[in-house]
Amino acid sequence: MIVLGIETSCDETGVALYDSVRGLLAHRLYSQVRTHAEFGGVVPELASRDHIRKLVPLVRTVIHDSGVDCSEIGGIAYTAGPGLIGALMVGAAVARSLAWAWGLPAVAVHHMEGHLLAPMLEPDPPQFPFVALLVSGGHTLLVEVAGVGRYRTLGESVDDAAGEAFDKTAKMLGLGYPGGPALARLADQACEPERRFPRPMTDRPGLDFSFSGLKTHTLTALAQSDRGDRARADIAAAFQDAVVDTLLIKCRRALRQCGLARLVVAGGVSANRLMRERLGGMAEQDKISVYFPRLEFCTDNGAMIAYAGCQRLLHGGSDGLQIDVRPRWPLDSLAPAA
Repeated sequence: MIVLGIETSCDETGVALYDSVRGLLAHRLYSQVRTHAEFGGVVPELASRDHIRKLVPLVRTVIHDSGVDCSEIGGIAYTAGPGLIGALMVGAAVARSLAWAWGLPAVAVHHMEGHLLAPMLEPDPPQFPFVALLVSGGHTLLVEVAGVGRYRTLGESVDDAAGEAFDKTAKMLGLGYPGGPALARLADQACEPERRFPRPMTDRPGLDFSFSGLKTHTLTALAQSDRGDRARADIAAAFQDAVVDTLLIKCRRALRQCGLARLVVAGGVSANRLMRERLGGMAEQDKISVYFPRLEFCTDNGAMIAYAGCQRLLHGGSDGLQIDVRPRWPLDSLAPAA
């Protein structure tokens, strides 16, 4: 089955074609970073308008790139949540309209399920079951995964997500948008970090996360510094080190709690170089396997939605003609694919 995937949950327009036999056929991504950079963050109304302008041309381009005829497409998958309501509506309306016009089944995909399954697009995908760490600008989740749609949330952030904490801390340091990559680049300039920030909620049982106190700690450290380049780089490095170490501690705890030896790490923050290095070291030390999506599939993209939707459609999943998007949507409320 060939599935057209559409992703419009936030500030990136992603389109892809996935074949259940041949794999990924083509994909394109349009990023709105330049549009939102002058505002220091995503402006929802501008995001929706940009999706309207870019989505249909991207669909045409991807179909052309793949060499597939429209008659060969067997289904359409689109992100229905969580995300910005206006942005989600654009993708859902286009997907449902194409499905109606072409007489195809369409399936609503959970954005975080897309991220969770993104490593399945790699040549050596993980086998079920595994523990997944989903880290992005809007979510930080630890999930036990028994199969597609068979998820049990182990822990989540009680306040800011890790990616959100990166962006807000970057803003404190006077860095541009998007803040996460900018903060990581600044941290790389620190010779030998002189500061050690706390690892929040690691001194107690449980798998939940909290990063708001770490932001406050960063603000205090910045106020007490001379705000020079060296001090800012040192603070950025200390912050990044604390976030990465906290995620690593909780991942190790989750794997032991579930008795599993496979870890999937996905979402925008999974592109962070330090986190990949630290988790790679943990994998070697603990004799476990860690799986990441390729860098281009860490951020939002249509390929992960096409893949997730394909798995659902192959097992008979399909939604009606109604357009139903959900800005908030618990991952463990999803039904199993089979």
